[in-house]
Amino acid sequence: MTHTDDAVAPEQEHFDALIADDSRIEPRDWMPEAYRKTLTRQISQHAHSEIIGMQPEANWITRAPSLKRKSILMAKVQDEAGHGLYLYSSAETLGTPRPVLNDQLLTGRAKYSSIFNYPARTWADMGAIGWLVDGAAICNQVPLCRASYGPYGRAMVRICKEESFHQRQGWEILYELSHGTDAQKKMAQDAVDRFYGPALQMFGPPDADSPNSQQSMAWNIKRFSNDELRQRFVDMIVPQAEALGLTLPDPDLVWNEERQHYDYGELDWDEFMSVIKGRGPCSVQRMKRRREAHENGAWVREAAAAYAERQAARAAEAANHEDHETETAPSSQRPAAQLIGA
Repeated sequence: MTHTDDAVAPEQEHFDALIADDSRIEPRDWMPEAYRKTLTRQISQHAHSEIIGMQPEANWITRAPSLKRKSILMAKVQDEAGHGLYLYSSAETLGTPRPVLNDQLLTGRAKYSSIFNYPARTWADMGAIGWLVDGAAICNQVPLCRASYGPYGRAMVRICKEESFHQRQGWEILYELSHGTDAQKKMAQDAVDRFYGPALQMFGPPDADSPNSQQSMAWNIKRFSNDELRQRFVDMIVPQAEALGLTLPDPDLVWNEERQHYDYGELDWDEFMSVIKGRGPCSVQRMKRRREAHENGAWVREAAAAYAERQAARAAEAANHEDHETETAPSSQRPAAQLIGA
């Protein structure tokens, strides 16, 4: 929509007032294009991450060690599909249709979380993903429940509730393994060693290298910077790791009495950028599988569209038939409202 300078001024003023009052922006409200674009990018990338994130876990459903574990993991994967649905629906309210959002992912123009480009090699990885990856997601997403954009914040409330179950599932898997045989404990430790670094990178690059972060915070989309969230997460998981009887693979991890936080070592940001650019261990595999799933589901989309068109045509035909009968009916059979109007 194009506005003159005179028309934009009061709308911008109203938008700024809503942000200053920590109120919500709704789809019908005027918003700056930069705000709309930032939200569309963030929400759609979040949705893409949920959908791609189904792959490493779905691969373990048939290999889970018990029927109980299979059913729990299946429910988790279904939850993630639902999260993608909520988020795509939220992104659509900003004016970008879902086919466009999907095309951006399939053509590589949109990104998703780098963590999902790493392989899930053992059953313990399901525990590490639940505890570390979903734990990082909760730490990042709980503040998003207060995001300034209404549809996004409301979607995050339900997503965070379900993510808390996912984290608990991962904790339980790792706890069972770390208190099992030596081989099981070794498998759990190996999974934590591999997912620890990538989980910390989920919060995004350091604040100094994250130009979008400050603007998102000014708009109340985000409430904390990348480094603040990362620090919160580290402080949270250190005592949890001790309770599990596992160690975190960081020789620089130590409590800082002066800061009242844990110090931790530098992460491999070169690897992070490489994975983001599509050079992760499973990047090609993940996207290939997503494109195949999209192509294989074409008949479902076509059938749904054809059904919707048929239902719309029937509804229109029924409405026309009803109007015709009303017009040709004797006056004594016409609705009282029409007689009064006549």
